[in-house]
Amino acid sequence: MTNLQKRILTSIIVMPLSIFFILKGGYILLFFLFGIFFLANYELFSVFNNKRIIIFFDLALILSLYSIYFLADKESESLYLLLWIIILVVCSDIGGYVFGKTFKWKKLTKISPKKTLSGVFGSFILSIFSVFIASVILPKINYYFTHIESLNINFLEPKFFFLSIILSIVAQSGDLTISYFKRLEKIKDTGKILPGHGGIFDRIDALMFVVILTLILYQLKIIP
Repeated sequence: MTNLQKRILTSIIVMPLSIFFILKGGYILLFFLFGIFFLANYELFSVFNNKRIIIFFDLALILSLYSIYFLADKESESLYLLLWIIILVVCSDIGGYVFGKTFKWKKLTKISPKKTLSGVFGSFILSIFSVFIASVILPKINYYFTHIESLNINFLEPKFFFLSIILSIVAQSGDLTISYFKRLEKIKDTGKILPGHGGIFDRIDALMFVVILTLILYQLKIIP
């Protein structure tokens, strides 16, 4: 099995599982988030030696997990925003990987040698596509989970297409930030728990920063 096949298979398993815990909410979601926290910290203290890097990673992790728990409110539209950004980050990741492998353009940066300009455009394209996915899939959530607030967000509004680009930039920047710190410590992956991705931080590096920004935008009433 190729690395791409492993990456896609892992995403197919992990994304629906994560969404399931988010939709269940309450103590079930809290247990899931604590599980991620402890696994991520095990990786963190196993592979990193620089205390400043460990503190930075832990602060970003705690803020992102808090943001997920706050946004996963079954009586608020924030739940649908959270589900959308999970879809967006996965689309951005797959778009960057597939386009980067298919169209081998100029390298983006020395921080992450495998990142290319074609991968950046691929991330943008699939991030925009996430808006259409959300508009089709998310309205059906309330049909299967009747305890969840009905969707009143129109994801096909122009602002969500603009936001998809902004959030994709943040996702890619988060990915590069984690890559930079891994490069300082001369490691490739933070772990091996997720085939095709590596460790927990290798999977949620982009999501961490996107979900924190989403919470800020939601609190400022910029979205939805």
